[in-house]
Amino acid sequence: MKLWAEEDRPREKLLKNGRRHLTDAELIAILIGSGNRNETAVDLSKRILSFYENNLTKLGKASISELSKFKGIGEAKAISIVAALELGLRRKESPVYEIIQVTASSDVYKYLRNTFVHLNHEEFWILLLNRSNRIIGKYLISKGGQAGTVADPKIIFKIGLENNAAYIVMAHNHPSGNLKPSESDDLLTRDAAASGQMLSLPVVDHIIFTDNGYYSYKDEGLL
Repeated sequence: MKLWAEEDRPREKLLKNGRRHLTDAELIAILIGSGNRNETAVDLSKRILSFYENNLTKLGKASISELSKFKGIGEAKAISIVAALELGLRRKESPVYEIIQVTASSDVYKYLRNTFVHLNHEEFWILLLNRSNRIIGKYLISKGGQAGTVADPKIIFKIGLENNAAYIVMAHNHPSGNLKPSESDDLLTRDAAASGQMLSLPVVDHIIFTDNGYYSYKDEGLL
C-alpha cells in the first residue's frame, strides 16, 4: 500500500479514527493542505497556534493579513482558516443551541456571546421579542471602530415595528474589555427607553459585552 505523503497524514488519521482524534494543529493542517520548504503542514500549523498561545479564540481574532505573514500561508490559506473558525462559531448559534425564551440578561449573553467574542471593532445588535419574551429576530444595526459605533434609534424602532415586536433588547460590545458604559451608551439607552415607551415598544435591556463578561442596564436598575 502506497504511503501517505506527510501533509496527507492528518487526513488519513481522520478517515481511520474520526475527527475527535485529531489535534488542533492537525485540523488546521487539513485546512491549509501543505506547509513550506522547511515545514510540514502540521509543523506550520503548530507554529501558528504557538504564536497565538495555543488559544483558538485568539487565533479566531486574527485577520487575513496577519495570518498571511506566516511563511507558507498565502491569502487563500488564510481565508480558509478564518472561514473555518467563523463557521465553528456559527454552528454554536444554530437552532439546537438557541435560547427560545429570554427570562434574564444571562439568556441574552449566552445567545449573543459568540456574535461578539472575536471582534476587534464595535458592533451594535438588537434582539426582537414577542409578548412571551421569545426571540423572533436578531439584527445588526451598525459597525464601527475600536472606539465606538453609532446606533440610530430610528433604525432600531423601524425594524422593531416592521417585525411586530413586543420588546427590544439592545446589545453592543467593548473591544477594549472595559465593561463600564460610556456617556454615549447612557444617552442612547435613555433616549431609546423614552422612545420605546412612546411607541409602546419597550427597550427591556441594553447589554454591553466583553470577552470576559457583560454589563446589563436592567440588572443595574437603569431600565
